[in-house]
Amino acid sequence: MQFEVIAKCNTTRARVSRMTLAHGVTMLPTFMPVATQAAIKGLTPEQVESLGVTLILNNTYHLNLRPGLEVLEQAGGAHKFQGWDRNLLTDSGGFQMVSLNKFVTITEEGALFASPFTGEPTMLTPEESISIQHTIGADIIMQLDDVVSSLTTGPRVGEAMERSVRWLDRCIAHHLKSGKSDKQNLFAIVQGGLDPVLRDRCLDDMIKRHDGVAGYAIGGLSGGEEKDTFWRIIKQCAEKLPEDRPRYSMGIGFAEDLLVCVALGVDMADCVFPTRTARFGVALTRNGPLNLKLSKYANDFRPIDEICPCPTCVDAASRAILHHAITHETAAAHALTLHNIVFQAQVMGNAREAILAGTFPQYLRTFFAEYFGDAGYPEWCVNALRSVGVDLLENSSVKVVPGNGAKWEYSDAS
Repeated sequence: MQFEVIAKCNTTRARVSRMTLAHGVTMLPTFMPVATQAAIKGLTPEQVESLGVTLILNNTYHLNLRPGLEVLEQAGGAHKFQGWDRNLLTDSGGFQMVSLNKFVTITEEGALFASPFTGEPTMLTPEESISIQHTIGADIIMQLDDVVSSLTTGPRVGEAMERSVRWLDRCIAHHLKSGKSDKQNLFAIVQGGLDPVLRDRCLDDMIKRHDGVAGYAIGGLSGGEEKDTFWRIIKQCAEKLPEDRPRYSMGIGFAEDLLVCVALGVDMADCVFPTRTARFGVALTRNGPLNLKLSKYANDFRPIDEICPCPTCVDAASRAILHHAITHETAAAHALTLHNIVFQAQVMGNAREAILAGTFPQYLRTFFAEYFGDAGYPEWCVNALRSVGVDLLENSSVKVVPGNGAKWEYSDAS
């Protein structure tokens, strides 16, 4: 990996970087669409690449189960298997310790999973996770970490953090021994729950392993914790992580979350949110999400967004046809998926352009004003951005909404 910071915001901690991997250049900050099973649901690899996406995410745990390593080896790795010629990141399987917790037992050796399909036990050790990711052939591979829900409290949080550090050592040793570190780049994952003291200890220990890793991720968040706590943990980690390594916040997908994280110094993010929400009929726009299942869109013949460059909007597919088709035809879900991926790419692409132009604080003010409008700014966003020198309320009469403050259109019945 070649990683170069090429511009910094003079007010916030936002930055623009160039990350060069074996399958090309990815400009940061960026959002990674999630192709869990080696496919973004409803889209071909050519469609995804045509949207300007240069980095996607595959799931190690699921690809190991199906199609399995034998098929991936015969195909020549996941890039060839799925027909994707650009950059690829694989998670390690650690998150499945939370999402599939009823199927897993954690020991010092690793995570013992019972297959959700057959019940057959599988031991995922740090070494095995790295070996699976070597076979997949991802450009960025993640350490196996001991993941607990962000709402977990008590001694289990510290235990998981310390084990994650020990498992990082095992991942580094196995990766270096493999001889593949010249093409595949190992990232560490900072854990410690919502405890700033544990986070600091984990940061200190993982920064000591600086020479063994190509980047750092902030894990263990986006699990239902209060947003006011979320942003403080992100800020704590981003401020302490090394300047010469990419910083990746895992599981972040809402537009306001992305921009706050970028302002705090994060370079990369991923989430199933934009593609999954598309399949439920929700279009993401600069004026907030549109729930196209609502009856008010039945006679709305405007495109989702008149100035959006996605194929759905360029072809002028109306809100009315999408409302009509979303529960009947998969084509509508595909059309919204195309749109939502472009929306996420534009949020981050416009952030990069603003940082380069020296106008990132103004971009934040404009985006939040358009996105939230009269609904009010989430208090946590206001607090987070003030911490890096941007006051959304300056020369503004917009109200502040306590709590998480996510903007959403609810069903007609509600």
